Amino acid sequence: MTYEPPTALPRDLLATPAMRKALEAHDFGTVFRLARTRGGISYSKIAAECDIKPERVGTLARGKGRVTSFDKVVAISDALRVPGHLLGLASRPWEVPAHGPSTTDAENRSDMRRRTFVRAASGLAAALPVRTTPGAQRLGPADVEALRARAARLRRLDAVLGGGDTYRVYLGEYQATKAMVRDAAYSEATGRGLLSVLAEQAQQAGWAAFDSGREADAVSLYKESSTAATEAGDADLFGNSLAFLAYQRVAGDRREATAIATRSCEAITAGTPTRVRALLHERMAWACAAAGLPRETERALLAAEEALDAGDDGPQPDWAAWVDGTELRIMAGRCWTELGRPLRAVPVLTAALAQYDDSHARDKALYLSWLADAYLCAGEPEEAATAVDRALDLASGVASVRPRRRLEPVLSRLATHRGLRPVSEVLARADV
Repeated sequence: MTYEPPTALPRDLLATPAMRKALEAHDFGTVFRLARTRGGISYSKIAAECDIKPERVGTLARGKGRVTSFDKVVAISDALRVPGHLLGLASRPWEVPAHGPSTTDAENRSDMRRRTFVRAASGLAAALPVRTTPGAQRLGPADVEALRARAARLRRLDAVLGGGDTYRVYLGEYQATKAMVRDAAYSEATGRGLLSVLAEQAQQAGWAAFDSGREADAVSLYKESSTAATEAGDADLFGNSLAFLAYQRVAGDRREATAIATRSCEAITAGTPTRVRALLHERMAWACAAAGLPRETERALLAAEEALDAGDDGPQPDWAAWVDGTELRIMAGRCWTELGRPLRAVPVLTAALAQYDDSHARDKALYLSWLADAYLCAGEPEEAATAVDRALDLASGVASVRPRRRLEPVLSRLATHRGLRPVSEVLARADV
């Protein structure tokens, strides 16, 4: 007899628009809340069946935090009996009729589900198939645009998943396009387009490598991107490859990072789109702040703001589409925190983060760490503890090394205020 968990959602509830919308968005806090209010399923039962701490279920239901790990999404699907396709998963074993096909290799099934999850989340079903058989195809402008659109769809994964989940996907795309550049037939103009896409994909793979702790892989991919962009004659992507490299180098040689960021801004031309200008200038500001250069930081932030204020009259590349006023304000707050200016940093970060959606869990957790840092600098350890607690909520289950790595020095500074109850509670939660 097939086991039916006590948390299985009633079919009529599963069919409601509110539940379908929450499942599609992986908004499990809303899913849990609807399960209790409309399905009569208690949070304690959900916690037991999903292997989630009861307090975590309650926190999610109150709209705090996100579930982002693949394994936990699978566990929720099974516990609530949510068909796989509603969550971007392959069909779950309990969906297969008893007389249907069986498989004995559990590990292969898990890998297949993980791949299907990633493909469904990125919309790859509608993307151009990549063929790499030598001599098997001749490519034209339409193929380049299809590849570029595919890269844009895949980029959306980075908003909700960490580099630990996306690195292999992005690296595979880059390697497949690299093979096409090598093996396919195309005109010179199409070749430049392919190299431009290749540079874009190398940057995305490099970013995922950096986010997952593969520092050397990231540097190598950024340099390969720089080469491809140069061969493509794409000054904007060339500048962005340097901006990525400078952003990573800030953690090491800050003088070198500033020099690289300066070179990235020198790649700006009269035809550079406004958001690309803003992106390169804000990365310059960050390198200058890390190097302790307040005047240069403010100058770069002003240049980024002026670029955004110029408007989006011309076409903007998808890889710079995320740069907006909120992102720029967050960067400004981070810079002033780094420069030890909490009175400038705290108001900017607080206002910007209030507008920043929790679905961007990794990034919001990172930005909250700078807010906590600024509060500590201002002598407000209780407020810092609140920001850290929120960051820990958001970072839970995200496949990225950066939130915890960024929070470590903040937690160490908080430890000097252990006598305060809010501080001791968050330190205990973080095992410090």
